[in-house]
Amino acid sequence: MVRDERGLRLAGVSIALGPERLVAIDTLIAPGEALTVMGPSGSGKSTLLAAITGTLPPAFAMTGRILLDGTDITRLPTEARRIGILFQDELLFPHLSVGANLAFGLRPGVRGRTERQARIEAALEAIGLADFAPRDPATLSGGQRARVALMRMLLSEPRALLLDEAFSKLDTLLRAQVRDLVFQTARERGLPVLQVTHDAADADAAGGRRHLL
Repeated sequence: MVRDERGLRLAGVSIALGPERLVAIDTLIAPGEALTVMGPSGSGKSTLLAAITGTLPPAFAMTGRILLDGTDITRLPTEARRIGILFQDELLFPHLSVGANLAFGLRPGVRGRTERQARIEAALEAIGLADFAPRDPATLSGGQRARVALMRMLLSEPRALLLDEAFSKLDTLLRAQVRDLVFQTARERGLPVLQVTHDAADADAAGGRRHLL
C-alpha cells in the first residue's frame, strides 16, 4: 500500500466478539466507487461501520488496518477521520432551523458569519431548497429532510461516505430519488462509498461490488 493511494482501504480487517468472528474483509473502495455489504441482522454490518468511524465498542476486537487516501486512520479519533455517515433517520436537530442544522456541518476552518452564510445558501440551492434556511425541520417533507441531512454531512468535507441502511425508512418513490441523489453526488465528488443494507434494490442502485457477511 502506497502513501498516495486513493480511496478507502480495509486491509485485512477482522472483527470478533469473543470467540466469534463477525467480519472479515480486505478490499479497496476507489474514489466514486460503491461497495455494498449485505447480510442478515446481527451479521456485523453496523459493527463494520463502527470500526471505520472509530466508534467500535470495547467488547469487540478488531485486527487489520483502515486507510483513507493512503493514510492509516485505524487509531485516529472519530472527528479526525473525515468519514461521513448517513443513517436511516436523518437525525436533524429539532431545536435548530434548517440553516443552523447545515451550519453544524461546516468545518471549523470556515470562519466569519458572511462566509458561513454564503456556504449555507449555496448548499441549499444545490439541493433545490433555496430560501429554506429559516424553516423548522419539522415542516419539511421526508425527501427534503433527507436532502438536508446529506448536505449537512457533505459540508463537513468528508473523504469517504458510509451508508447505514440509509434508505430503509423511505417510501418506494422517495427511496429511489434519494438513492440517486446520494450515489450521483458521491460519484461527482469522488467519494468512496461503503453501504450496508439487507435490500437488494439498494445494492442495485449503488451499481458496485457486493460483499456478503
